[in-house]
Amino acid sequence: MGIKSTIISPIAKHINKKIEKDQKNAIAHQERIRASNTLTASKTVFGKAYGLSDIKSYEQFRKEIPVLNYEKIKGYMDRVLQGEKNILWPGKPSYIVGTAGTTSGIKYIPLSKQSIPYHFGTARNATMSFAYRHNVVDLFDGKLLFLSGSPKLDLTKGGIPIGRLSGIVNHQVPQWMRRNQVPTYDTNIISDWEEKVMAIIKEVHHKDLRMISGIPPWVTMFMEQLIEFTGKESVMNIFQNLRLFIYGGMNYEPYRQKMEKLIGKSLLSLETYPATEGFIAYQTHSEEASLLLNTNAGVFFEFVPVDKLSEANNNRIPLADVEVGILYAIMLSNNAGLFCSMIGDIIEFTSVDPYRLLVKGRTKHFISAFGEHVIGQEVEKAFSSALRKHNLPIDEFTVAPMINPLDGGLPFHEWHIEVQPNIDLKEFGSTLDLEMQKVNFHYKELVEGKVIRPLQIKKLQPGTFTRYQKSLGKLGGQNKVARLSNDRKIVEAITAIH
Repeated sequence: MGIKSTIISPIAKHINKKIEKDQKNAIAHQERIRASNTLTASKTVFGKAYGLSDIKSYEQFRKEIPVLNYEKIKGYMDRVLQGEKNILWPGKPSYIVGTAGTTSGIKYIPLSKQSIPYHFGTARNATMSFAYRHNVVDLFDGKLLFLSGSPKLDLTKGGIPIGRLSGIVNHQVPQWMRRNQVPTYDTNIISDWEEKVMAIIKEVHHKDLRMISGIPPWVTMFMEQLIEFTGKESVMNIFQNLRLFIYGGMNYEPYRQKMEKLIGKSLLSLETYPATEGFIAYQTHSEEASLLLNTNAGVFFEFVPVDKLSEANNNRIPLADVEVGILYAIMLSNNAGLFCSMIGDIIEFTSVDPYRLLVKGRTKHFISAFGEHVIGQEVEKAFSSALRKHNLPIDEFTVAPMINPLDGGLPFHEWHIEVQPNIDLKEFGSTLDLEMQKVNFHYKELVEGKVIRPLQIKKLQPGTFTRYQKSLGKLGGQNKVARLSNDRKIVEAITAIH
């Protein structure tokens, strides 16, 4: 090992022990965080409106604070953006994250001086612990590539720095790690993603790169262009000491086969589950697919069974009451002034000792046009299974219902798949439909009962999803296309540019 990894190794060991200790005290940590966050916010405008100073127990907490979507706190956030103090949390936020996707347009999430350290700190701890467990601490002796959003920040009218979460977290990287970090700041702020990727390639292709972090589709694009630029056969021919791939925000499995072919071997991977509202979970063992819930990082969690979402407030439960095998919508209260926020993700616990989970999809990303309630995790599992059986070079797709087919026949699920024109997907489609019937019993009943016909595939030219993202101004970084939706807005937009 080099000097840096020799120094880091005992630190990583200590962090790993702390994580193990936190697992054993998850419920105590959660109750302490709930009480602390409630007390801290009690003298704010929000805190006075909801009587936070009178809340002494979880029962009171649940009774007094309803489930709050973004529209219900937008008025408070508007005041925060104007620079007013003590609105949701004492003082002003340290940063504001701007994200898309609400009915009110851009969604603004505050980061406080108390919450921001947990975003970088959890990522650091997860990486160090994982590296220690898998004996790859020497990755810190080489370069670490983060394919992320721009670290360039603007200011709100109230003078608060605002930007993407990944860009903001970039400013928290300590000096000792910054020497290892690539790309440079000047490269990282390039706004055009395609230009940025090429600049990164020119910057790193000759360096000792040991870790890559980013979401799978954009890392795949980087690797394809890297191989083309260098003329090498694989990524491992370029970066012989590459140790680890870190990803989050989407499932790696549909991309694994293609990426490992580009890399030239199976590479150790670490899944993380960061959200703007808080760093939720991360993988601790390569052989364990489920993620460890981050129970001691300023966030208090609650859960609502998916089948009871229509009355979420009456059916929310704390971590102590969750059960294995049930689909839950996850909600949280954090140390930046957000309370009882439904973040839109669906999870399932695989263990409660310790608390481990799998991300199953989004509450708004599903298909139930015929009562089947297919979720993201199911289409990705079916797709990955069919892909393994047919060994086809495809990874990008999205699914939507076709309720009124032009041929007047039965409705169906229409899969839009990006693939080379000369590849026949007929047999793949049949396998895919059978895999869908395996993962969703309701879908199987509908097909067998001839309520819907088996799925249909529409082939898209290579690069279609990239062009679609570019047309939205969302090329690269942490942007991704939804795997499925209950209407045809996405597929119609994709078809228009196909």
